[in-house]
Amino acid sequence: MSLVVDPEEVSLRKLPNLGLSQLRFLVSIGDQEAKAKLMEEIKAHNMAPYYSLLCAQFKWDVDMDLLTNMQAENENQLKQIHARIEDAEQNLGENEVREAMLARAEHFAEIGAKAAAIKAYRITYDKTVPLGQRLDVVFSFIRLGMFFEDDDLIKRNLERATALLEEGGDWDRKNRLKVYEALYDMSMRRFEKAAKLFLDTLSTFTSYELFDYETLIFYAVITSIFALDRPTLHSKVILSPEVLGVIGTKPQLSQLLNSLYQSEYKEFFIALADVTDELRKDRVLAPHASFFCREMRIKAYSQLLESYRSVQLSSMAAAFGVSTEFLDSELYKFIASGRLHCKVDKVGGIVETTRPDTKNAKYQAVIKQGDLLLNRIQKLSVVINA
Repeated sequence: MSLVVDPEEVSLRKLPNLGLSQLRFLVSIGDQEAKAKLMEEIKAHNMAPYYSLLCAQFKWDVDMDLLTNMQAENENQLKQIHARIEDAEQNLGENEVREAMLARAEHFAEIGAKAAAIKAYRITYDKTVPLGQRLDVVFSFIRLGMFFEDDDLIKRNLERATALLEEGGDWDRKNRLKVYEALYDMSMRRFEKAAKLFLDTLSTFTSYELFDYETLIFYAVITSIFALDRPTLHSKVILSPEVLGVIGTKPQLSQLLNSLYQSEYKEFFIALADVTDELRKDRVLAPHASFFCREMRIKAYSQLLESYRSVQLSSMAAAFGVSTEFLDSELYKFIASGRLHCKVDKVGGIVETTRPDTKNAKYQAVIKQGDLLLNRIQKLSVVINA
């Protein structure tokens, strides 16, 4: 049974709003509609610091009237928060003081004031005693890092969250950390680890402050296609109830997944082109889109060649829906780099597989490691006898 909850019931707020980071990325690749949406959000939340940052990045002309009005609203809101903090310190308890300080940190996060938000969250963390609430502050640090693409801030606080969860921590926050780790691993091109973490959270996902459930399925399928072997892909992804419940809304992704498993390579290549275009519009996966496309082509070529000792180049090209010239160029490139174990007979128009002798390779590796061990023992005996 799926344990996915209603996003409205999730306790963590979308601060900062990572959806704005996606819009910012789309603006960077020339999407004017995204620019309009981004400006709507900036005005709605009086994001003066973030607006200044974007103007500097994209060389926009600064609307001084807009900036001045937003800064005035920021100051007014901050005065109210400071008054709340002062009242809590004078008349209320530690918990109320902590909540007021958290409100200040969230205000800075909402308007895109990175340095002020980090400082305010640190003060809040120092005032926080319960382990769960400390973890929530650490998650806020991680989201700030993701929002501003600060890998060091993300990494340090992922390590801090892991350390805190070793002290205890509830089921929800342990699962939440898996999603944060998976997103970071995917951004660092550690697709194998990301796939495992994403799949572990399919039925327990509550991290709507990062992205919606449809995006989780998209990321899980993309990383799994890359990382998993064919049987595991079938059992853990293709037959997954959570994946089946969503993937129908993403026809290109469904075609990519199922055509690879069913060895329908022409359909796979068509879907791969569409999905790669989609990856290029995702802020996290865009830097890896070309890499993903290349690795998927290698995976498909390898999968077909595993079934044959030799195959006609023209037949293989027809299976993938490409010209023999294109396929010959592709195979040459991947064979030369050691990624495909085959050779092409251009005269006969035949591709012959040259499967590596794994047993002999392991034997040679054992011999080499044994020699290294004997050398170390001999050096140690010389030292001892001396």
